[in-house]
Amino acid sequence: MIEPILLTAARVLTFDHQRPLTNASGFFFERNKRLFLVTSRHVVIDEPSNHFPDRIEIELHTDPNNLSRSTGFSIPLYRDGRSIWRQGQDTAGGIDVAVIEIDRAALPTTCLYRAFTPENLLDPDNQVEVGTSLLVVGFPLGFHDTLHHMPVVRQAVIASSYGLRFQGKGYFLTDARTHRGTSGAPVVVRWPTQGPAGNDLPWMLLGVHSARLDVGTRDLVLDEALGLNCAWYADILMTLTVG
Repeated sequence: MIEPILLTAARVLTFDHQRPLTNASGFFFERNKRLFLVTSRHVVIDEPSNHFPDRIEIELHTDPNNLSRSTGFSIPLYRDGRSIWRQGQDTAGGIDVAVIEIDRAALPTTCLYRAFTPENLLDPDNQVEVGTSLLVVGFPLGFHDTLHHMPVVRQAVIASSYGLRFQGKGYFLTDARTHRGTSGAPVVVRWPTQGPAGNDLPWMLLGVHSARLDVGTRDLVLDEALGLNCAWYADILMTLTVG
């Protein structure tokens, strides 16, 4: 029996035509019967590093009875010269989250995946304390179970006050060991109770992992890296998936 949380994540590969560029992580989000892939904005475009892919590819399970069977599903990033992803903006600037709608009709009929829904977002009446244990579900350095095409899970804890925008930005901090390739991974915590009725995905989606955070003045010889990471608040998905 496969834990549903492992089926929410997708390995994301970026391409410039047929030339492979980078590995990243993403996950599925469903709203009003529409399906979206969520990842970091810098996965689909990153001007400072001159990263300009024209398509991405995700790996999908195609046989619920045999997880070793999979296929690559290509998603163009531009149509008629215009980007098809959605990205967020707030008073502090850009938000490092991108959402791409997936055409369900184009998916394999036997495709196996799980998707978060608005029910998996944190209810305003609930509170998450600093130090709460989290999971980050993704593909660090592209590493995963290559036989069954499954992500790996890293442990993390909330390292800043959840609900406050750290330094005015739309993210909170996590304390975890992460690597390149984890960008776009879901950051989740177990429901304190059994979760909403009829929802058998017992996880709250708190954020979208973005990048490691470091101190520019750190002595690279004497000082270890902070080991802290940015996770953008997941409620941005309610804005990016509307309409």
